[in-house]
Amino acid sequence: MLRYVAGKAGRAVFVVWAAFTLTFVLLFVLPANPVDLLFDPAEVNSVPPEVRAQVADNYGFNEPVLVQYLDRLGHAIRGDFGTSAQTGASVTSSIAGVLPATLGLAVGALALALVIAFVVALVATAARQRWLRNLVESLPTASVSIPVFLSGILLLQIFAFRLGWFPAFGERGWQSLVLPLVTLAIPVSGPIAQLLVRSFATEFRSGYVTTSWAKGATRGRIIVGDVFRNASLPALTIAAVTFGNLMVNAVITETVFARKGLGRMTQTAINTLDLPLVQGIVVFVAAAFAVINLVVDLVYPLLDPRLRATLAAGGTR
Repeated sequence: MLRYVAGKAGRAVFVVWAAFTLTFVLLFVLPANPVDLLFDPAEVNSVPPEVRAQVADNYGFNEPVLVQYLDRLGHAIRGDFGTSAQTGASVTSSIAGVLPATLGLAVGALALALVIAFVVALVATAARQRWLRNLVESLPTASVSIPVFLSGILLLQIFAFRLGWFPAFGERGWQSLVLPLVTLAIPVSGPIAQLLVRSFATEFRSGYVTTSWAKGATRGRIIVGDVFRNASLPALTIAAVTFGNLMVNAVITETVFARKGLGRMTQTAINTLDLPLVQGIVVFVAAAFAVINLVVDLVYPLLDPRLRATLAAGGTR
Protein backbone atom coordinates (compact mmCIF):
# COMPACT_ATOMS: atom_id res chain seq x y z
CA MET A 1 0.00 0.00 0.00
CA LEU A 2 2.85 2.40 0.81
CA ARG A 3 4.37 1.80 -2.62
CA TYR A 4 0.96 2.41 -4.21
CA VAL A 5 0.54 5.75 -2.39
CA ALA A 6 4.12 6.83 -3.18
CA GLY A 7 3.64 6.03 -6.86
CA LYS A 8 0.41 8.00 -7.13
CA ALA A 9 1.88 10.96 -5.21
CA GLY A 10 4.96 10.94 -7.43
CA ARG A 11 2.76 10.99 -10.52
CA ALA A 12 0.86 14.01 -9.16
CA VAL A 13 4.11 15.89 -8.49
CA PHE A 14 5.34 15.07 -12.01
CA VAL A 15 2.14 16.47 -13.58
CA VAL A 16 2.55 19.79 -11.75
CA TRP A 17 6.27 20.00 -12.59
CA ALA A 18 5.55 19.22 -16.25
CA ALA A 19 2.89 21.94 -16.39
CA PHE A 20 5.30 24.48 -14.93
CA THR A 21 8.14 23.46 -17.26
CA LEU A 22 5.95 23.48 -20.36
CA THR A 23 4.54 26.92 -19.63
CA PHE A 24 8.02 28.26 -18.91
CA VAL A 25 9.26 27.01 -22.28
CA LEU A 26 6.24 28.30 -24.20
CA LEU A 27 5.97 31.66 -22.47
CA PHE A 28 9.51 32.63 -21.57
CA VAL A 29 11.78 30.78 -24.02
CA LEU A 30 10.09 30.35 -27.39
CA PRO A 31 9.09 34.01 -27.99
CA ALA A 32 11.87 36.02 -29.61
CA ASN A 33 11.78 38.63 -26.86
CA PRO A 34 9.49 38.12 -23.84
CA VAL A 35 9.88 41.78 -22.90
CA ASP A 36 7.88 42.74 -25.99
CA LEU A 37 4.95 40.65 -24.75
CA LEU A 38 4.69 42.71 -21.58
CA PHE A 39 3.76 45.90 -23.47
CA ASP A 40 0.85 46.90 -25.65
CA PRO A 41 1.71 45.79 -29.23
CA ALA A 42 0.67 49.22 -30.53
CA GLU A 43 3.08 50.98 -28.18
CA VAL A 44 5.96 48.50 -27.88
CA ASN A 45 8.12 50.32 -30.44
CA SER A 46 7.80 53.61 -28.56
CA VAL A 47 8.93 52.24 -25.20
CA PRO A 48 12.27 53.84 -24.19
CA PRO A 49 15.25 51.46 -24.12
CA GLU A 50 15.93 52.21 -20.46
CA VAL A 51 12.37 51.16 -19.56
CA ARG A 52 12.74 47.94 -21.51
CA ALA A 53 16.05 47.25 -19.79
CA GLN A 54 14.51 47.89 -16.38
CA VAL A 55 11.60 45.53 -17.11
CA ALA A 56 13.97 42.83 -18.36
CA ASP A 57 16.06 43.20 -15.21
CA ASN A 58 12.98 43.07 -12.93
CA TYR A 59 11.74 39.85 -14.53
CA GLY A 60 15.20 38.32 -14.78
CA PHE A 61 15.14 38.06 -18.58
CA ASN A 62 18.81 39.09 -18.72
CA GLU A 63 19.86 35.93 -16.91
CA PRO A 64 20.66 32.62 -18.69
CA VAL A 65 17.58 30.51 -19.41
CA LEU A 66 18.57 27.78 -16.94
CA VAL A 67 19.06 30.36 -14.18
CA GLN A 68 15.66 31.87 -14.97
CA TYR A 69 14.05 28.43 -14.88
CA LEU A 70 15.59 27.39 -11.57
CA ASP A 71 14.80 30.77 -10.01
CA ARG A 72 11.15 30.66 -11.09
CA LEU A 73 10.84 27.01 -10.07
CA GLY A 74 12.21 27.78 -6.62
CA HIS A 75 9.76 30.64 -6.16
CA ALA A 76 6.87 28.55 -7.56
CA ILE A 77 7.54 25.81 -5.00
CA ARG A 78 7.00 28.45 -2.34
CA GLY A 79 3.78 29.59 -4.04
CA ASP A 80 5.30 32.74 -5.54
CA PHE A 81 4.67 33.21 -9.27
CA GLY A 82 5.67 36.86 -9.31
CA THR A 83 3.39 39.81 -10.07
CA SER A 84 0.88 40.39 -12.83
CA ALA A 85 2.35 42.38 -15.71
CA GLN A 86 -0.94 44.27 -16.14
CA THR A 87 -2.12 44.98 -12.59
CA GLY A 88 1.11 44.72 -10.57
CA ALA A 89 -0.69 42.52 -8.03
CA SER A 90 0.68 39.23 -6.79
CA VAL A 91 -0.29 36.33 -9.08
CA THR A 92 -1.07 34.13 -6.08
CA SER A 93 -3.36 36.73 -4.48
CA SER A 94 -5.03 37.44 -7.83
CA ILE A 95 -5.89 33.76 -8.27
CA ALA A 96 -7.01 33.45 -4.65
CA GLY A 97 -9.31 36.44 -5.10
CA VAL A 98 -11.39 34.82 -7.85
CA LEU A 99 -10.97 31.18 -6.81
CA PRO A 100 -14.04 30.92 -4.51
CA ALA A 101 -16.40 31.94 -7.32
CA THR A 102 -14.95 29.48 -9.83
CA LEU A 103 -14.57 26.72 -7.24
CA GLY A 104 -18.22 27.04 -6.24
CA LEU A 105 -19.29 26.93 -9.88
CA ALA A 106 -17.04 23.95 -10.70
CA VAL A 107 -18.02 21.86 -7.66
CA GLY A 108 -21.70 22.58 -8.17
CA ALA A 109 -21.48 21.73 -11.88
CA LEU A 110 -19.62 18.49 -11.18
CA ALA A 111 -22.21 17.46 -8.57
CA LEU A 112 -25.04 18.26 -10.98
CA ALA A 113 -23.26 16.38 -13.78
CA LEU A 114 -22.96 13.29 -11.56
CA VAL A 115 -26.67 13.45 -10.73
CA ILE A 116 -27.59 13.76 -14.41
CA ALA A 117 -25.25 10.91 -15.36
CA PHE A 118 -26.60 8.55 -12.70
CA VAL A 119 -30.20 9.34 -13.62
CA VAL A 120 -29.47 8.65 -17.30
CA ALA A 121 -27.72 5.36 -16.45
CA LEU A 122 -30.47 4.23 -14.08
CA VAL A 123 -33.26 5.03 -16.54
CA ALA A 124 -31.40 3.36 -19.43
CA THR A 125 -30.86 0.23 -17.34
CA ALA A 126 -34.34 0.09 -15.83
CA ALA A 127 -36.26 0.89 -19.03
CA ARG A 128 -38.03 -2.13 -20.51
CA GLN A 129 -39.01 -0.43 -23.79
CA ARG A 130 -36.19 -0.62 -26.29
CA TRP A 131 -37.06 2.73 -27.90
CA LEU A 132 -36.92 4.48 -24.53
CA ARG A 133 -33.60 2.86 -23.66
CA ASN A 134 -32.09 3.86 -27.02
CA LEU A 135 -33.37 7.41 -26.59
CA VAL A 136 -31.89 7.79 -23.11
CA GLU A 137 -28.58 6.24 -24.16
CA SER A 138 -28.27 8.80 -26.97
CA LEU A 139 -28.51 11.74 -24.58
CA PRO A 140 -24.85 11.62 -23.40
CA THR A 141 -23.60 11.79 -26.99
CA ALA A 142 -25.86 14.74 -27.70
CA SER A 143 -24.69 16.57 -24.57
CA VAL A 144 -21.04 16.23 -25.59
CA SER A 145 -21.78 17.35 -29.15
CA ILE A 146 -23.32 20.68 -28.16
CA PRO A 147 -20.70 23.44 -27.71
CA VAL A 148 -20.71 25.10 -24.30
CA PHE A 149 -21.20 28.60 -25.69
CA LEU A 150 -24.21 27.42 -27.73
CA SER A 151 -25.93 25.71 -24.81
CA GLY A 152 -25.26 28.80 -22.66
CA ILE A 153 -26.77 31.12 -25.25
CA LEU A 154 -29.82 28.85 -25.67
CA LEU A 155 -30.40 28.74 -21.91
CA LEU A 156 -30.06 32.52 -21.72
CA GLN A 157 -32.49 33.02 -24.58
CA ILE A 158 -35.15 30.68 -23.15
CA PHE A 159 -34.95 30.98 -19.37
CA ALA A 160 -33.58 34.51 -18.96
CA PHE A 161 -34.81 36.61 -21.88
CA ARG A 162 -38.09 34.88 -22.79
CA LEU A 163 -39.34 33.37 -19.52
CA GLY A 164 -37.45 35.69 -17.16
CA TRP A 165 -36.97 32.96 -14.56
CA PHE A 166 -33.30 33.66 -13.90
CA PRO A 167 -30.96 36.67 -14.21
CA ALA A 168 -29.11 36.85 -17.51
CA PHE A 169 -25.76 38.19 -16.30
CA GLY A 170 -23.78 39.05 -13.21
CA GLU A 171 -23.91 37.62 -9.71
CA ARG A 172 -27.21 38.25 -7.94
CA GLY A 173 -27.73 35.43 -5.48
CA TRP A 174 -28.31 31.75 -6.15
CA GLN A 175 -30.67 32.51 -9.05
CA SER A 176 -27.80 33.81 -11.17
CA LEU A 177 -25.89 30.57 -10.53
CA VAL A 178 -28.51 28.19 -11.98
CA LEU A 179 -27.96 28.77 -15.69
CA PRO A 180 -24.13 28.71 -15.51
CA LEU A 181 -24.32 25.49 -13.46
CA VAL A 182 -26.53 23.77 -16.01
CA THR A 183 -24.43 25.06 -18.92
CA LEU A 184 -21.22 23.75 -17.37
CA ALA A 185 -22.73 20.45 -16.19
CA ILE A 186 -24.25 19.36 -19.51
CA PRO A 187 -21.01 18.55 -21.42
CA VAL A 188 -19.33 17.13 -18.30
CA SER A 189 -22.21 14.74 -17.63
CA GLY A 190 -21.91 13.16 -21.10
CA PRO A 191 -18.70 11.10 -20.68
CA ILE A 192 -19.69 10.09 -17.14
CA ALA A 193 -23.12 8.94 -18.31
CA GLN A 194 -21.66 6.98 -21.23
CA LEU A 195 -19.31 5.12 -18.89
CA LEU A 196 -22.05 4.46 -16.35
CA VAL A 197 -24.46 3.12 -18.97
CA ARG A 198 -21.84 0.60 -20.12
CA SER A 199 -20.88 -0.27 -16.53
CA PHE A 200 -24.50 -0.79 -15.51
CA ALA A 201 -25.10 -3.03 -18.54
CA THR A 202 -21.97 -5.08 -17.77
CA GLU A 203 -22.78 -5.48 -14.08
CA PHE A 204 -26.38 -6.39 -14.89
CA ARG A 205 -25.07 -9.50 -16.68
CA SER A 206 -22.81 -10.52 -13.78
CA GLY A 207 -23.16 -13.74 -11.82
CA TYR A 208 -24.24 -12.10 -8.58
CA VAL A 209 -27.18 -10.55 -10.42
CA THR A 210 -28.23 -14.00 -11.62
CA THR A 211 -28.11 -15.15 -8.01
CA SER A 212 -30.29 -12.23 -6.94
CA TRP A 213 -32.80 -13.09 -9.68
CA ALA A 214 -32.88 -16.67 -8.40
CA LYS A 215 -33.62 -15.41 -4.88
CA GLY A 216 -36.65 -13.53 -6.19
CA ALA A 217 -35.27 -9.99 -6.06
CA THR A 218 -37.08 -7.37 -8.12
CA ARG A 219 -35.47 -5.51 -11.01
CA GLY A 220 -35.42 -2.26 -9.05
CA ARG A 221 -33.90 -3.94 -5.99
CA ILE A 222 -31.12 -5.48 -8.09
CA ILE A 223 -30.31 -2.18 -9.85
CA VAL A 224 -30.27 -0.06 -6.70
CA GLY A 225 -28.93 -2.62 -4.23
CA ASP A 226 -26.46 -4.64 -6.29
CA VAL A 227 -25.57 -3.03 -9.61
CA PHE A 228 -25.44 0.60 -8.47
CA ARG A 229 -22.53 0.27 -6.04
CA ASN A 230 -20.24 -1.81 -8.25
CA ALA A 231 -20.98 0.12 -11.44
CA SER A 232 -20.41 3.46 -9.73
CA LEU A 233 -16.72 2.93 -9.01
CA PRO A 234 -15.49 3.88 -12.52
CA ALA A 235 -17.45 7.13 -12.25
CA LEU A 236 -14.95 8.36 -9.64
CA THR A 237 -12.09 8.12 -12.10
CA ILE A 238 -13.91 9.64 -15.05
CA ALA A 239 -15.25 12.46 -12.84
CA ALA A 240 -11.68 13.36 -11.87
CA VAL A 241 -10.50 13.19 -15.49
CA THR A 242 -13.30 15.52 -16.63
CA PHE A 243 -12.13 18.16 -14.16
CA GLY A 244 -9.77 19.45 -16.84
CA ASN A 245 -12.69 19.93 -19.23
CA LEU A 246 -14.60 21.58 -16.42
CA MET A 247 -11.94 24.26 -16.01
CA VAL A 248 -11.64 24.80 -19.78
CA ASN A 249 -15.41 25.18 -20.14
CA ALA A 250 -15.45 27.55 -17.15
CA VAL A 251 -13.61 30.10 -19.29
CA ILE A 252 -16.46 30.09 -21.82
CA THR A 253 -19.24 29.86 -19.22
CA GLU A 254 -17.99 32.76 -17.12
CA THR A 255 -17.57 34.84 -20.28
CA VAL A 256 -21.08 34.08 -21.58
CA PHE A 257 -22.72 34.89 -18.25
CA ALA A 258 -20.35 37.78 -17.38
CA ARG A 259 -19.27 36.18 -14.10
CA LYS A 260 -16.05 36.95 -12.28
CA GLY A 261 -13.81 33.95 -11.83
CA LEU A 262 -10.71 32.07 -12.84
CA GLY A 263 -12.11 31.50 -16.34
CA ARG A 264 -12.51 35.17 -17.19
CA MET A 265 -9.16 35.95 -15.55
CA THR A 266 -7.55 33.33 -17.82
CA GLN A 267 -9.12 34.89 -20.88
CA THR A 268 -7.96 38.36 -19.86
CA ALA A 269 -4.45 37.14 -19.04
CA ILE A 270 -4.13 35.48 -22.46
CA ASN A 271 -5.54 38.48 -24.33
CA THR A 272 -3.15 40.86 -22.58
CA LEU A 273 -0.20 38.39 -22.71
CA ASP A 274 0.22 38.57 -18.94
CA LEU A 275 2.92 35.88 -18.80
CA PRO A 276 3.31 35.45 -15.01
CA LEU A 277 -0.46 35.29 -14.52
CA VAL A 278 -0.92 32.77 -17.35
CA GLN A 279 1.79 30.54 -15.89
CA GLY A 280 0.32 30.79 -12.39
CA ILE A 281 -3.15 29.83 -13.61
CA VAL A 282 -1.89 26.89 -15.69
CA VAL A 283 0.16 25.50 -12.80
CA PHE A 284 -2.73 25.99 -10.38
CA VAL A 285 -5.18 24.13 -12.64
CA ALA A 286 -2.64 21.33 -13.14
CA ALA A 287 -2.11 21.10 -9.38
CA ALA A 288 -5.85 20.97 -8.73
CA PHE A 289 -6.24 18.28 -11.41
CA ALA A 290 -3.37 16.25 -9.93
CA VAL A 291 -4.69 16.53 -6.36
CA ILE A 292 -8.19 15.45 -7.36
CA ASN A 293 -6.84 12.44 -9.25
CA LEU A 294 -4.59 11.59 -6.29
CA VAL A 295 -7.54 11.68 -3.88
CA VAL A 296 -9.57 9.43 -6.20
CA ASP A 297 -6.68 6.98 -6.52
CA LEU A 298 -6.32 6.84 -2.73
CA VAL A 299 -10.06 6.43 -2.12
CA TYR A 300 -10.51 3.78 -4.81
CA PRO A 301 -8.93 0.90 -2.80
CA LEU A 302 -11.30 1.70 0.08
CA LEU A 303 -14.29 1.16 -2.19
CA ASP A 304 -13.05 -1.73 -4.32
CA PRO A 305 -12.27 -4.93 -2.38
CA ARG A 306 -10.60 -6.45 -5.44
CA LEU A 307 -8.01 -3.68 -5.58
CA ARG A 308 -7.40 -3.95 -1.85
CA ALA A 309 -6.74 -7.66 -2.24
CA THR A 310 -4.33 -7.00 -5.13
CA LEU A 311 -2.40 -4.41 -3.10
CA ALA A 312 -2.33 -6.67 -0.05
CA ALA A 313 -0.84 -9.41 -2.22
CA GLY A 314 1.92 -7.08 -3.35
CA GLY A 315 0.48 -6.23 -6.75
CA THR A 316 0.44 -2.81 -8.39
CA ARG A 317 -2.13 -0.93 -10.35
